Amino acid sequence: MLYAKVEGAGKPLLILHGFLGMSDNWKTLGTKYAENGFEVHMLDLRNHGRSFHSDIFNYHVMAEDVVAYCQTNNLAEIDVIGHSMGGKVAMYLAVNFPNLVRKLIVADISPKYYKPHHQDVMAALNAVDFSQNPSRNEVQVTIEKHVTEPGVVQFLMKNVYRVTPQQLGFRFNLNAFNNDDTLIGEALPIDTVFNKPTLFLKGSKSHYITNADEELIKKHFPLATIETISNAGHWLHADNAVEFFEKSINFLK
Repeated sequence: MLYAKVEGAGKPLLILHGFLGMSDNWKTLGTKYAENGFEVHMLDLRNHGRSFHSDIFNYHVMAEDVVAYCQTNNLAEIDVIGHSMGGKVAMYLAVNFPNLVRKLIVADISPKYYKPHHQDVMAALNAVDFSQNPSRNEVQVTIEKHVTEPGVVQFLMKNVYRVTPQQLGFRFNLNAFNNDDTLIGEALPIDTVFNKPTLFLKGSKSHYITNADEELIKKHFPLATIETISNAGHWLHADNAVEFFEKSINFLK
């Protein structure tokens, strides 16, 4: 069963984080949606955050995990926001279980295939040797040898926690991610369609959704609109939370 943080009351809204993220990444925005009439479920996807670890890791099972979560919690019709990897999970969920999803918001990811591009991050994570019992500062220094963006370093460091009072570790299941680095980039199956309102939000400084992707987006999501969040990169919900919230809440309401 997936771990979730739940806030508010009203229409169920599920939020699915990106690769190496967790529900905590959405706490500020989640509270704002809750204040606007939604029962917000911020999920930790499998192999992330406080959810279970599994050697099986792909979009099909991640979407099925969300369905199982909805069934357990008696959620019959949901709105979904998914960022990056979570956006792909949300797409798989919508095209395979359209009766479950009312409205879909996809943040800075398209249905296309993405070749592996997290090599620096994966090298950084695999360079950390927790058997040597490093301090938090030593873990950060190791990561900074491979990753130069301070924001990305801090994002990764949020996953460092005390497994025991004496031992640090990562919350995510690094072994599962090392098994196949192509799974995260997998394309949405070619003939799948979701015929309900869909909003794609892209960062103005991000290259994850290009103008060339719009035809593919409309093929899978005929009712999709595509909007840009200004002054934002791939982490658009953090870079410009005000505009992200405005555009998303207007669509949901």
